Amino acid sequence: MDVAVYYNSYRFSFQVKKNQERIFSVLTSKKIAFKQVDITQNTEDKNLMRKKANNPTALPPQIFNGDVYCGDINAFNEAIENEELEKFLKL
Repeated sequence: MDVAVYYNSYRFSFQVKKNQERIFSVLTSKKIAFKQVDITQNTEDKNLMRKKANNPTALPPQIFNGDVYCGDINAFNEAIENEELEKFLKL
């Protein structure tokens, strides 16, 4: 499986931008391979993100491992705080 972070390149809010950058920074620093999926480039990606998250109003960033939903920024931060990032990412 591959870790994917669905994000918004348009960055409609400072907080979203900050959250996305935090995820990218942590994953990169821990040398965890991931792909970025920009939901602003393709509406189908946004719909897929929401479907896989089982939330019709989910906003980025959202994190997946393959088709398995890992969580949002709050769950990501909690996993880091609890030193359970690999478990959160289902690695």
